[in-house]
Parts: sequence; structure tokens; C-alpha cells
Amino acid sequence: MFFYLSQFLSILVMPLSICLILIIYGIIRTRKQKGNGILIFGIVLLLFFSNQFLSNLAMNIWEPEIKELAGLPDYEIGIVLTGVTNLNKTVADRTFFNKGADRATHAVQLYKLGKIKKVLITGGQGLNPTNQNAEAALLRDFMIVAGVEETDIILEEQAKNTHQNAVFSKEILNQMGISESQKHLLITSAFHMYRSKGCFDKVGLNTDTFPVDYYSNDLKYDIPTIFYPDPYSVYIWQKLFKEWVGIVMYKIAGYI
Repeated sequence: MFFYLSQFLSILVMPLSICLILIIYGIIRTRKQKGNGILIFGIVLLLFFSNQFLSNLAMNIWEPEIKELAGLPDYEIGIVLTGVTNLNKTVADRTFFNKGADRATHAVQLYKLGKIKKVLITGGQGLNPTNQNAEAALLRDFMIVAGVEETDIILEEQAKNTHQNAVFSKEILNQMGISESQKHLLITSAFHMYRSKGCFDKVGLNTDTFPVDYYSNDLKYDIPTIFYPDPYSVYIWQKLFKEWVGIVMYKIAGYI
């Protein structure tokens, strides 16, 4: 119930939803001066959210800084959060990735560099998938092909959200007899790291963070970036708003 409520609220407060509601309402009320003002405000807001420079700046501010591989200590276990495979496309002989494949590819790189000795992959099927495979299993198959030893991969295949990622990961580590004082490396998308770290801290898992899958780019001050509208910019704001709503809901629920 909580999951569906969070998704519903996310839809209502998304930038594109807000702009469309204002524009449609303004069109309906155009005969009144107030309606004209609302219509203009909706259009201006849409231009704001479609500005490449502003969306990239907001994401740059939100995402944590990149951590250099050279300065990273060694960890026994790296914890990889899923949410990066295409579960709506069924195929038996490979893994289809969405945006966020860095979670898997960087984990493989860390493993091969000796920065992590084992990989715990956490994640089930998500919401209403057509592919019945658990995401954790799909990432395992990819990592094995990429050179990770199967015996060094630990699977958690039930979690449907970040809170469950933390809870079920702790259960598995407890079953393995891993000390709660041991520090693990938490690997997930940079925009999602604040909520992820909060969930793992809440359940008492000791983690350092390794953010990957950055949505922000280095700031540019050229004419196209500053002045040309871009639909991808709206997507970036949608991503941020959804994450912010998720954080608020998780705080209300006591997950972080």
C-alpha cells in the first residue's frame, strides 16, 4: 500500500504533470484574466524545466562527488542495488540494461581491481514485470560472463524497494555470520545514494558509499546549453522530483 501511495504522489507532483495541469486549466479559464495568468505561468514553468543548464546544475548539486578508485580502501563485500535491467523485455540468453548499468559494470571493475572480494546483489522483480527473472539473478549472469567468480556472488532476490534492499541484505549477512561492525561498500546511482545510505544506516549496516551512474555532466556555458529547450531536461527534473518524494515518504515511514 505504501509503495503504491508513493508512486501516486510522485505522478501528481512531477514537473511535467504540474505544467500540464496549469496549462490545461489556464486554457479552460482563458476567458477570465486569472486563467490567462495561470496559462502563462504553466508555459514559463515548462520553459524552466526544459532548460538544459538549469536541470544539469540542479542534478550536479544533488549528486555526491565522484570517488577515485585509487584512494578507495579494500572491502570484503560490495553491495549492489538493482533497478537497472529491462524486466519488460523477456529474453533467455542475455541481460538487457536500462540507464544505470554502471551499478553492475563498476562493481565488476572494483572486483577485478581487488577493491571488493565478494558482490552482494540485492533486488527482486520490481512492480508488474513481464520478465519473471529476479533482477539480482540477471546481474549475476552478466557478472559471471564479465569474469566474476560465481562463488563470490551473493544473491538477494526478494527486495522490491530500497528499504527492503537494506533489510534483506542485513538478514543475509547475519545468516552468513558477518559481523555488524564490518564495513561494506554500497554501490548505487549517485542520485539515489542519499536515500540508499539512509536505509542501510537505519537497519544498522555499516557502509561506505561508491556512487555511480551519474546523470549530471560538467557545467557548460555555451549558447545551446543555456538557451535551447531540451525534453531530456524535463526527464532530469522528473528524476529529481521522484527521488525527493521518495525521500519524504521514506522519512514519514521511518525507513531513513
